[in-house]
Amino acid sequence: MRRVTLFVNGSARNGKVVAVYGTLSDLLSVASNKLGIKATSVYNGKGGLIDDIALIRDDDVLFVCEGEPFIDPQTDGRAQEELTGSHTDWLTLNVGGRYFTTTRSTLVNKEPDSMLAHMFKDKDAWGNKQDPRGAFLIDRSPEYFEPILNYLRHGQLIVNDGINLLGRYYLECVAPSVPVNSSPQNSQPAEDHSPISRKEFVRFLLATPTKSELRCQGLNFSGADLSRLDLRYINFKMANLSRCNLAHANLCCANLERADLSGSVLDCANLQGVKMLCSNAEGASLKGCNFEDPSGLKANLEGKFLPGVDMEGSQMTGINLRVATLKNAKLKNCNLRGATLAGTDLENCDLSGCDLQEANLRGSNVKGAIFEEMLTPLHMSQSVR
Repeated sequence: MRRVTLFVNGSARNGKVVAVYGTLSDLLSVASNKLGIKATSVYNGKGGLIDDIALIRDDDVLFVCEGEPFIDPQTDGRAQEELTGSHTDWLTLNVGGRYFTTTRSTLVNKEPDSMLAHMFKDKDAWGNKQDPRGAFLIDRSPEYFEPILNYLRHGQLIVNDGINLLGRYYLECVAPSVPVNSSPQNSQPAEDHSPISRKEFVRFLLATPTKSELRCQGLNFSGADLSRLDLRYINFKMANLSRCNLAHANLCCANLERADLSGSVLDCANLQGVKMLCSNAEGASLKGCNFEDPSGLKANLEGKFLPGVDMEGSQMTGINLRVATLKNAKLKNCNLRGATLAGTDLENCDLSGCDLQEANLRGSNVKGAIFEEMLTPLHMSQSVR
């Protein structure tokens, strides 16, 4: 009985040793099952088409195709490159069903800290999955991958017409320092400040590795529905989040410094360790929010502009609200134990039912504030400078 080694066309990896019997159709059927493809033809190592099973000898190496022309796997050159550890070997990437061919050095050298560099820097280090043709599988959009690959090749980002530059989230997670605005002829018009929708943002979240920080500084989310999303550790510094729905969202350790949260809804949001220094939340609703972090990390709302905000029933133990503006705010039944309220404007605030034990109210403006049904007595030492 003869036996042969079968490979997918163009690949010299993941071969299968099979027995040869019956007709050529029987061999193609076995090849289809073993290699997971729809085999239609067989070539020898020199690219010769085999049309009769009698031409096959024992221990032959054969390449099975799905109807495409023969592709020389160049096994000798690749083996030599693997022995020398060179980064100049050629790779084929299957990105969302579209094939790209490039060198390992292109993927590694330009952006050494990128996801692509980590994937291909050390051969087989990530255990990258390959399709039956030997191409490395990458589950990303090919339209956005093409400008990234061209940037890695020649250092200039060129985005074709019809490609939305909001995909810079995708660019950043693959190649963090890609200058997404470096191509003036392809950038968005300066007057286009249309807000990002929930659908777009969810797509960017799914395309970002869990260990990568998503940078959203200065972006416009005005009026977007971001409720119940996992937004931990995202940098929203100076972003426009006015009139956003952030109810039940997880904003643990998010950076909202100088962000515009006016008129937004953050009811029951998780705000543990959040940074909201000098942000604007005028008229926002923060009912039942949780600012308490079991690890002891305290939320920082120093200097925050919060006139008329509704924070009823929120858990704010140890929160920093120093010199914040809370005029006319609703703070009923809030837990402000150990909170820093020094220099805070609490004029006409409703603090009834609050727990202010050990809270620092020195220098705060409590004119017209309501302190009814306090859980703990308020000592003068807490409010006198």
